[in-house]
Amino acid sequence: MNERLGIAGTGAIACGLAAAAARHGEVVLWARSGGSAQRARGTVDKVCGRLSGSVNAAHVRVETDMAALGGATAVIEAVVEEPGAKAALWGDLREVVAPGALLGSTTSSLSVHDLAHAAAAPERFVGLHVFNPVPKMKLVELAFPAEASRETRERAHALCIALGKTPVEVPDIPGFVVNRLLFPYLFSAVRLQEETGLDAEAIDQCMQLGAGHPMGPLALLDYVGLDVAAAIGEAIGTPVPGPVRALVAEGALGKKSGRGFYDYG
Repeated sequence: MNERLGIAGTGAIACGLAAAAARHGEVVLWARSGGSAQRARGTVDKVCGRLSGSVNAAHVRVETDMAALGGATAVIEAVVEEPGAKAALWGDLREVVAPGALLGSTTSSLSVHDLAHAAAAPERFVGLHVFNPVPKMKLVELAFPAEASRETRERAHALCIALGKTPVEVPDIPGFVVNRLLFPYLFSAVRLQEETGLDAEAIDQCMQLGAGHPMGPLALLDYVGLDVAAAIGEAIGTPVPGPVRALVAEGALGKKSGRGFYDYG
């Protein structure tokens, strides 16, 4: 891989991306606090341990000093899907990233144009939408602001290919392609359950066995995280069903919290 990768964030996407990149050399993962760093270290070690072949988790350096990202030639932000949080982080990152570094965000639904301008470098910016679990999922949606240079586009494509991914360039519209088509379907399953009283397993089995889907819609919502699903729905202008909002209000966010449409206790 030609790029030295730095990642800002410690969630599932950030840790998964770091583990996928660890096959190809050292990666720096920036954590906001010592506690976040400790959790990220455990997650990266676990993900690397599950991967086939030789993946050395020690290739991922978890740092709490943002300046550690200064040596990266490609810096990818992978924090919570909230415009304000991402913009604030880019305000800090642009003080430490190297001149000429490729800049990107793993946003799944937000305006790449707005994030690129928050980073104050739209000519070097890319929306790099990877999918969870990152080491296994092949697709990366690439969305560029209008100002992105040809070199930026070429570097972003090359980075994806070096990571073993398939890059597909998509327009900078809310939800890009996958989420723009996927979430209206997922939310329709929630409304169907509300209308019919069917349990989650029945709906999911129908779509798995009848439509050949690897995971049913309600299980998939739990896997994504119901808070994340609600944020994506709002970003793409798709009404978020009442049951999703109710579960989020209860703190039942899906698999990561132990309860959503299913109980994982």
